[in-house]
Amino acid sequence: MENHAAKSPAPGTSADVTGGAGTGGAEPGGAAAQGRLYVDNAASQALRPEAQEAMDRAAGLLNPAGQYKTGRDARRSLEDAREQIAELLGADAAEVIFTGSGTEADNIAIQGLAFGSKAHRGAHVIASSDIEHPAVVESVDWLTAGPLDLGFERAVLPVDATGRIRAEDWIAGLERGADAPSDLALLTCMWANNETGAIQPVETLASFARDNGVPFHTDAVQAVGHIPVDFHALGATTLAASAHKFGGPKNTGLLLARRDADILSPVRGGGQERKLRSGTVNVQGAVGCAAALASSIKELEQATARMRVARETLRAAAQGIDGVRIWTPEVGALPGHLHMSFPGAEGDSLIMLLDAAGVDASTGSACSAGVNRASHVLTAMGVPVDVARGALRITLGADITDEEVGYLAGILPRVVEQARAAGMA
Repeated sequence: MENHAAKSPAPGTSADVTGGAGTGGAEPGGAAAQGRLYVDNAASQALRPEAQEAMDRAAGLLNPAGQYKTGRDARRSLEDAREQIAELLGADAAEVIFTGSGTEADNIAIQGLAFGSKAHRGAHVIASSDIEHPAVVESVDWLTAGPLDLGFERAVLPVDATGRIRAEDWIAGLERGADAPSDLALLTCMWANNETGAIQPVETLASFARDNGVPFHTDAVQAVGHIPVDFHALGATTLAASAHKFGGPKNTGLLLARRDADILSPVRGGGQERKLRSGTVNVQGAVGCAAALASSIKELEQATARMRVARETLRAAAQGIDGVRIWTPEVGALPGHLHMSFPGAEGDSLIMLLDAAGVDASTGSACSAGVNRASHVLTAMGVPVDVARGALRITLGADITDEEVGYLAGILPRVVEQARAAGMA
């Protein structure tokens, strides 16, 4: 398997965690170039060389809407990227919409499908879960509880203690309750959770939605490029993805939208991208996205095996720490995720101590104005706030080395000990 960043020796030659490790300086370049260990891949991955090469070749391409030769050249490259992505994800080329991000793709789908349904469906209930990414949560909140009375209501999908949607229970309850499937304007569920890595029962929900004529959207930002995805086989109405989550360029997203999807898009303008996402299309981003996706899928089997071995080594190390709570399921989770809590330690303390030791990780929780907040995903799972505040999310890349895994496993107990000594804020 090809590494996607220049690897340096594992950080942390010092036994004192707080003493720092690696160069840790302000030199330009990525974390790996500074001798650091990057384990925040769920947030963003390093740009794959295949994507960089494709973007370099497309650097001179200009306006893909132009009727002149250079415009036709740009359009040809754009459509080639669209066809490649469609083939890789089990869609038709006409169903591939380029956006500026996965967040934008989620917004267009959720708002657009809701408004598209409003004219001909019943109570216009939006069904969403409390474990979703803010791109979905905020869109649903705006529709159902925002400053404008838009006529939508919200129904919440139940979550079990492992962070998975109880799809069959919800469907059974809906069919027994006062609300009917015809009341639903939209059903939405993420494919895989960005914090715990838990893979959701999207097939069950998509089948229910299809059988009852309900539009179904899935936020597949964490799934695409990491597990097999087939849009037509799933039967969803729309699907969102983001290029930089699988080694493509930032500010490039994907929206897969069925031809018959009734989407009243909130993005208005020149009508590019099937009138769903107006604005001049980023040709360089599109070709980089296609190249990164092809590379990630080509390496998927080998990458999955590598990350699972690394994750289980780290899981074993974490399980040796007193009081640890591990939220990532052993079965049915993305291969590179490991989300856990260490009661008595503040999440901010954990990531700062790791930072000092040359490791880039995250809590997985939302942070506002420098204040660490308990993960909404964990609290939705019934985790007490004080336990949720001690969360640490490690998300691996396929290029992690045995040396790096061993280093992280070795320092983790000391990091937790020091974070607990610092106490809770």
